[in-house]
Amino acid sequence: VPNLTIGPCVAESLVSSGLKFNLDVHLMVKPVDSLIEQFGRLSPSFISIHPESTEHLDRSLSLIKSFGAGAGIVLNPSTSLSTLDYVIDKIDMVLIMSVNPGFGGQSFIPAALQKIEKARSLLDKNNSNARLQVDGGVKIDNISSIASAGADTFVAGSAIFGAENYKSVISTMRQQIENNN
Repeated sequence: VPNLTIGPCVAESLVSSGLKFNLDVHLMVKPVDSLIEQFGRLSPSFISIHPESTEHLDRSLSLIKSFGAGAGIVLNPSTSLSTLDYVIDKIDMVLIMSVNPGFGGQSFIPAALQKIEKARSLLDKNNSNARLQVDGGVKIDNISSIASAGADTFVAGSAIFGAENYKSVISTMRQQIENNN
């Protein structure tokens, strides 16, 4: 994508500042391996990559794991779940993009719900403990259906950072998720 939210230099400054947080890195760049190495040195919890960003997905996932990070695969709205078939044993997270990536504030693509359901089924069928994360258009009015479809991790950037009272939004979202369990 043409924009950069937080690059390796800013992330390194945050990590070295002493702040305690989980660093979850989502890379949509090509080639991706050099940035896996830069972010990997920062001890992130997860590094997730798009299969389109690498010639050798298996090798890139192994590179992520070599830094002790969880390896994630990001699936754009038009990327098939079959991408997971031969690497499902190597992943710790599947990230379903429910918008076409690149810019915040987009509307949730309803067809993503079916993809989330199928991804959950595939993970369960393979006895995978991988997280199922959803990013894009996640809001108070749809987080319940996203959780019902099988997601267990949610990225809700614009819904939270665009709100007057972000604490209230987070609290309401958590309540919606808990009501599904």
